[in-house]
Amino acid sequence: MKAQVIESRDGAKIALRVFEPDSPDRGSVVIGGAMGVRQDYYAPFAQWLATQGWRVVTFDYRGSGDSGPSGKALRGYQADLFDWTRDYEAVIDLAHAALPERPLFLLGHSLGAQLPGFLSNQHKVSGMLSVAAGSGYWRENAPQLKRFVPYFWFVLVPLATRLFGYFPGRKLRKVGDLPTGVVMQWRKWCLSPRYSVSAEGESARQSYSRATFPVHALSITDDELMTLRGTHILIDLYENAPRSVQRLAPADIGARRLGHFGPFRSEHEAQLWPRMAEWLSGLPNLRTA
Repeated sequence: MKAQVIESRDGAKIALRVFEPDSPDRGSVVIGGAMGVRQDYYAPFAQWLATQGWRVVTFDYRGSGDSGPSGKALRGYQADLFDWTRDYEAVIDLAHAALPERPLFLLGHSLGAQLPGFLSNQHKVSGMLSVAAGSGYWRENAPQLKRFVPYFWFVLVPLATRLFGYFPGRKLRKVGDLPTGVVMQWRKWCLSPRYSVSAEGESARQSYSRATFPVHALSITDDELMTLRGTHILIDLYENAPRSVQRLAPADIGARRLGHFGPFRSEHEAQLWPRMAEWLSGLPNLRTA
């Protein structure tokens, strides 16, 4: 594994890690992380995927993990979800330049499968495996989450962000520390029926519609955050992309629990990770659902 720092288009420093295979004969994978999840979390899976012949890149969005300030230093830090999309683009550019003749796939976990609809370099992407991702619209949240989200969006987030100058998620044990611009834009999306598209308007719909790379989405039956309907709503925003949604239950891989974060845990290396590698490889053959 090699750690390095690159600059996004506007000069923001982005920390990333490259996991080199012995022979990069299969292509590149860029892992786009979930909201508030550091790239460290994906390291075991990224390392394993590299042993399967993929060149894998993980990264932290600006203002999170190793990319910029954290904790109290986030007070007044300027960043929103469009900035995070620019960070994603910079990592894709780097990965594509390293293996320009090989396919480049995205593995988007939650938010990491939402932001690619806004990428300006979608033409460099050969396909995306979406894992535990869906619309964040609160009425489509899983039942156990839906009971809490009105308090979260209408009380906790506005008050805590105003008080601290950022969202102190680590202190509150909710999501993680987030720049004000990120959490307030995310709030706007999550209060909008068609999520990012209805929140940002016609230009957002057109941006998603320009994506033509195939998308295969995994909807997990015991996901505590995302529902099957929410997954379909998100994936259908990629209206001109070949796309499919697959339901995955813990029993399918001999597990008792999987959930929103489970697919990347090492305990699933033997049963689930080979399937995820197979789904990545099969993306070019995907047909429109």
